[in-house]
Amino acid sequence: MITSAVIKDGDPPCRTSPNSLIMAARNPMDNMKSTWRTWDRDQWKLPHKIFEHADVYHVELDREVPVHSKQDKVPYVSDWSLNLWVIVNAGIPMVIHQIFTSVTGYNLHPLVALAYYYYASRWFTTRELRNLRELGHIHGFLDGDKHERDGVPDVGVSKALISVLLAGGLRPVMTVWLTYRANEAPASLNWFWLPIEAGLYGIILDFWFYWYHRLMHDVNELWKFHRTHHLTKHPNPLLTIYADSEQEFFDILGIPLMTWFTMKLIGMPMGFYEWHVCQLYVLFAELAGHSGLRLHASPPSPLTWLMKIFDAELVIEDHDLHHRQGWKKSHNYGKQTRVWDRVFGTCAPRIESTDANTDYDNIVSMPLL
Repeated sequence: MITSAVIKDGDPPCRTSPNSLIMAARNPMDNMKSTWRTWDRDQWKLPHKIFEHADVYHVELDREVPVHSKQDKVPYVSDWSLNLWVIVNAGIPMVIHQIFTSVTGYNLHPLVALAYYYYASRWFTTRELRNLRELGHIHGFLDGDKHERDGVPDVGVSKALISVLLAGGLRPVMTVWLTYRANEAPASLNWFWLPIEAGLYGIILDFWFYWYHRLMHDVNELWKFHRTHHLTKHPNPLLTIYADSEQEFFDILGIPLMTWFTMKLIGMPMGFYEWHVCQLYVLFAELAGHSGLRLHASPPSPLTWLMKIFDAELVIEDHDLHHRQGWKKSHNYGKQTRVWDRVFGTCAPRIESTDANTDYDNIVSMPLL
């Protein structure tokens, strides 16, 4: 028999406790059970079919995922390899754009540029998600000896799809509207400033994100907009933007806009092509940071080497612990770096991805092509 209990919005859901059953009964949309991929496909609706067509799941159902104990050594991913992956996959569409402009003598109309760079971002995202999935099947996931990764919940397939589509569509609209100039081809990109901009962009964005994120946890009136995102304790990349609409707006548009204006204010060029590359750096980190991969990997940044000197670089486990161990009271609020967590004293100790438990001789790379 289940005893009665009083549950508040600030209480964390537990998948196995009687309280979780009461919470699910009170709000069915809090249920994170994910079984829809095993249903008869006649039961699927359009959102299920779109996810299936995209083929960007975090795991394949017919493949095994290795399980490691907490003491097993964690492979290392070099910072250089991740920076190279981002630059190559961000650069290919710009090279094609430049070739078109050089051959025809015409640049893309803003509406054509919007469509082109929207699909370029989708291509980038799809490649990353499939690469992350392959790495998961090879190396496994953090806390895998206790719990598998959460899937897209049965009750939230449409919500997850809309969130992904909004994030993929609104950022290119913002970027083209504010910075695209039809008289500037990709060759106008300032290669001297680009690494500086890409490095500073992640740190400045994380300052705004840190305080917005921390306030969402600390202020009751804001927590109600953030709690949905924390229903997952073992997230996968498709749940990166899974949240209430108020949070989605700031994640998708508000924080990048504040960062762009800050960068312009301190004198960075931040033209269209530079901002496009900076946003792909951020996108890479957002997806990888919710992957839970059992790899010692930092978000790619030209300034990771500097952050390491101050023990302020982020690794995948940091944000994973933010979900796994935190609820309304949490830690590790940064999503690009640990700079501001380090400055304001909100870092939490790592468990598997400690320096002593990292195998720096076992180097892993993401395939470029």
